[in-house]
Amino acid sequence: MPDQNTPTTTARPRLTGGAPPILGAAVLWGTTGTASSFAPDGAHPAAIGSAGLVLGGLLLFLASRGSMALVTGADTRTRWTLLLGAVAVAGYPLSFYPAVASTGVAVGTVITLGSAPVFSGLLAWCADRTRPTARWVTATAAAVVGCAVLVLGPGLAGVPAPTNATGVFLALLAGFSYALYAIIAQRLIRRGHSSGAVMGSMFAGGGLLVLPVVLVAGTAWLATVSGALVALHLALFTVFLAYWLFGVGLRYTSASTATTLSLAEPAVAALLGVALLGERLPLVSWAGLVVLALGLAVLKAPRRPRPRG
Repeated sequence: MPDQNTPTTTARPRLTGGAPPILGAAVLWGTTGTASSFAPDGAHPAAIGSAGLVLGGLLLFLASRGSMALVTGADTRTRWTLLLGAVAVAGYPLSFYPAVASTGVAVGTVITLGSAPVFSGLLAWCADRTRPTARWVTATAAAVVGCAVLVLGPGLAGVPAPTNATGVFLALLAGFSYALYAIIAQRLIRRGHSSGAVMGSMFAGGGLLVLPVVLVAGTAWLATVSGALVALHLALFTVFLAYWLFGVGLRYTSASTATTLSLAEPAVAALLGVALLGERLPLVSWAGLVVLALGLAVLKAPRRPRPRG
């Protein structure tokens, strides 16, 4: 019989338990581009994402039981780990939004989300000596290819997409930042800390780090109705609720698997663009959507127990 005092977070990850909340978070993240398109013209891209992080991180911290106790009562090692996680959280909006402004939403999204699972797998391999499984590699490769074909479909169909070296580097940096804070959150949660407390502490810290960016870039856009609604949507849905779900999912699945599952985000964004913004997807993009869905389905499907003997 297992020890009754053993935290459930140290149990063997259950993919079927972690996939639904992570996919739910990806759906919410997929609304980011559509929501941001309604921001005032004068709003800086990095300021939009940072404003959502500041408010959403504060909400996560206040709503998560144990956040204050984790920050004030943690040992030195845990505090430094939380600080590194907060830096990684802050690095994402500061690199992702300028990246998509330089390379275009399609290219920036593909590079960021496509590189994140690779970075997660490498970080897990280096930190925990956990080698990626053949199933993860196959599913991730299919999902990345499907994601690339989906969002780059218009370019493949003859519509050019802007790219530059700085934008590509920033997109890779955003992918690394995402992978790093996912790995850090997973490790802290597996040590027995509450997922809500971990995510609340890291995102509140990240919000404090990007607050100067919001102030320097100007806050006049936040005083408009559209600007306030965009910031509120990003804070409530793409940060507060999405990362609460993401933290729950990390209790039962690995960070490398979680970052692969989050490739559902561009699929949601593309479908919202078609449904709400009147965008059109060429046939090749729909084919990419099918490949992406198949890759995620392979990763999400429960493993069959191996026969004994």
